[in-house]
Amino acid sequence: MGMPYGALLIVDDEPQNLAAMRQILSSKYRLLFARGGNEALAVARQQRPAMILLDIKMPDMDGYAVCRALKADPETEHIPVIFVSSLSDVGDEAEGFEAGCVDYIIKPPSPPIVLARINTHLSLVRAIRLEDSHRDAIFMLGAAGHYNDSDTGVHIWRMAAYAGLLARECGWSEEEAKQIEQAAPMHDTGKIGIPDAILRKPAKLDADEWRVMRTHSEIGHGILKNSKAPVFQMAAQIALYHHEKWDGSGYPNGLAGEDIPEAARIVALADVFDALSMKRPYKDPWPIDRIIDVMGEGSGLHFEPRLLEAFLGLMPQLLEIKQKWDSFEQRQNVA
Repeated sequence: MGMPYGALLIVDDEPQNLAAMRQILSSKYRLLFARGGNEALAVARQQRPAMILLDIKMPDMDGYAVCRALKADPETEHIPVIFVSSLSDVGDEAEGFEAGCVDYIIKPPSPPIVLARINTHLSLVRAIRLEDSHRDAIFMLGAAGHYNDSDTGVHIWRMAAYAGLLARECGWSEEEAKQIEQAAPMHDTGKIGIPDAILRKPAKLDADEWRVMRTHSEIGHGILKNSKAPVFQMAAQIALYHHEKWDGSGYPNGLAGEDIPEAARIVALADVFDALSMKRPYKDPWPIDRIIDVMGEGSGLHFEPRLLEAFLGLMPQLLEIKQKWDSFEQRQNVA
């Protein structure tokens, strides 16, 4: 096994330079050392350091070539590289950035500058890893909610794209729109707590079964609310409220109008549109004209009129998204 996350690889052919960096960094980080480019590549592949501090001028292989080799290898391409070299050896900084480095530190190294630069770039790495972890969790929770729901296909990803499109149309920032696209696939996470016989029933549910099915909103909220991350907080809110209706006739709390969070109102539209346009065990896909008519009848009842008008106005873009995901699903089924 390699060094744990946090190890830094210092690459320099001069022992005194390695010693200087050891003095600055050894109290805060686990350190690895290499005396040349080829050794650096071998250590990087074996140990997977969190960052590489790389000299430019070395006898066997210069730093630019080492950096390009690191970035060309899928095993090491994600490791941030900071060049540490004298001002006279830096030359054209653009060459270093084109090779894939994230920063430069000039020799002789100043301890505060070295520590600050490393901390900044490791913070960025941690943020990226956290985002990747969130993305993985989103995928798993979205899939878990539909694991026994045989009629969904790519429903959760398609409706998430619809929700993001509508959010942008309604003035949400790009960051907010991306957040609802990430949160929306988890809207039915609570179905993990619903019996298979109800989820897989190839007909409409009876009254008792429907009472059980309705509990998925609160189950999903109970699961998702445990994270403090904004995307999961939004997902918890959507899970709880996406079956509320504008006129107050929805569930679980009978909220009406703007008491229903806008994210849930947006996802409700996207969810219904996609459900009507896809094949279910008990129905064929509806023609788009019929969907538009039926959703239009829900204006002021099921849906907020303002959002519904905006949504239906996006129909060309919605159908383009639908076609993309339908094609993807067909390829998956063939494979």
